[in-house]
Amino acid sequence: MATLYAMSSNDEITSSLGAYIKRAYEEAVSARGRFTLAISGGSLAKFMGSSICQDPSIDWSLWHVFFADERIVPLTHEDSNYLLQQREFFSKTSIPADQIHAIDDSNLSKDGKVDDAVAQDIADAYEAQLVKVFANKETVKVPCFDLVLLGCGPDGHTCSLFPGHPILREDVAWIGVVTDSPKPPSHRITLTLKVVGAAHRIAFVATGEAKASILKQIFDDPLSSLPCALVNHEAKDKAVWFCDKPAVDGVAYDTKAHL
Repeated sequence: MATLYAMSSNDEITSSLGAYIKRAYEEAVSARGRFTLAISGGSLAKFMGSSICQDPSIDWSLWHVFFADERIVPLTHEDSNYLLQQREFFSKTSIPADQIHAIDDSNLSKDGKVDDAVAQDIADAYEAQLVKVFANKETVKVPCFDLVLLGCGPDGHTCSLFPGHPILREDVAWIGVVTDSPKPPSHRITLTLKVVGAAHRIAFVATGEAKASILKQIFDDPLSSLPCALVNHEAKDKAVWFCDKPAVDGVAYDTKAHL
């Protein structure tokens, strides 16, 4: 079962998230000699930028960072998760640039229009980056990230896995492509559900009273098919949620106050 933390402030979430990331990092380096992270964008970025960046004990050269999802836009576009994390997180670390795995935006047009075929090519190329880091795909059934860091949308989506979307049923590809996102931009890539669920650790950050109703559905409805609930089901006790008290107001599921 997922662990749900209800914390008193954003500062407490930031501190606890930093401690959790460091624990995941230390375990990964001890066991595998490196730390592989998949990260989303959104409000998560502001927590990343202040949670662990000042820790002098972190060896950033051991980090390999992928995006749990990315909008298919140029990396300099305001909708780019890469640009957001570069501003809020990467710029405050010394992670080698070639170990921050961004999409190849070289074939994107400047007018912002994306052809479905180009989107699939970008997804395929991104999966090839995963294959390179996680060894040969023929010998590694599913890549196992040391940590996947996610947000929760107001509709219960996470990554670019949207409620009721066919992408939720993808069970072959490691990277899925979405060409009809219900929120712009329409074209995105995303880790598939099986890849998210295979991670050694999965952490969500969700804050604010606006998240309370969707978190109640995710945690209190055992039959929920919302993407965040599906991740909880896949991950079982590997999933941890860092929330503030307003976000879990009315949620019956047991909460913990401290990490």
